[in-house]
Amino acid sequence: PKIIGYDATDQLLIDKLLIELDGTSNKSRLGANAILGASLATAKAAADFFGLPLYYYIGGVNAKELPVPMMNILNGGKHADSGVDLQEFMIVPAGGANFSESLRIGVETFHTLKKVLKEKGYNVAVGDEGGFAPNLKSSEEAIQLIVEAIEKAGYEPGKDIFIALDPAASELYQDEKYILSREGVTRTSGEMIDYYASLVDKYPIISIEDGLAEDDWEGWQKLTQKLGHKIQIVGDDLYVTDKKRLSKGIELKASNSILIKLNQIGTLTETLDTIETAKRAGFTAVISHRSGET
Repeated sequence: PKIIGYDATDQLLIDKLLIELDGTSNKSRLGANAILGASLATAKAAADFFGLPLYYYIGGVNAKELPVPMMNILNGGKHADSGVDLQEFMIVPAGGANFSESLRIGVETFHTLKKVLKEKGYNVAVGDEGGFAPNLKSSEEAIQLIVEAIEKAGYEPGKDIFIALDPAASELYQDEKYILSREGVTRTSGEMIDYYASLVDKYPIISIEDGLAEDDWEGWQKLTQKLGHKIQIVGDDLYVTDKKRLSKGIELKASNSILIKLNQIGTLTETLDTIETAKRAGFTAVISHRSGET
């Protein structure tokens, strides 16, 4: 009732009112999901008023391309009961001429991976994020299986399809060490960076998200120094879509990309502002789904 009567075309004002109504730094009073719903409904109403598609109303004349999808096809870590410590293994079908072709390439590879896993006697049940969750021997085996599936689907790794990792390393971090309990390995920050560098050299990996713990700022700097010129280094837990943490990351050159979770930040205005801040710093922005969507 507090925003009834306000002009839906004044997104900035309505989002400001929603933030003030909540009155907390983390949207805990009204909840970020509720705030986001009201904020996006405002944008949709304004787009309808002007007779424009929502994407055009928000993005203007430059909004004419869909992003390349990053598709989570194999799960480990907390998202699966398996022998794999790293949390997500994704494919990035960048070789598609458009989004629909990239989607088709990704789906074909996903189903081919199922066949590959079955042939090797692995379980093909899916994990919490919708990817397969077989009980593999190591994270590297997971990457090898994905490469095999890409090739058997008729595509070229590193040209048609790339691989992206989300180790969710904050979940592995304890007493300033990274404990990969399922593989029986403990690594320092420097050793984790060397491990990723070796994987990037061997496989067509184009992106690593949350490769180190959220407060291992020095490690993030070194990771980006070592691999940032080759691949996308994405901060998710590192930034939690928070502009203050992003500003620190930009200053320290801790990554070159940010994961954007709309319901983590709350309003459309804050989301667009965070993306613009990232882009001005030369970062890419990856728009995330949330786990409940899969």
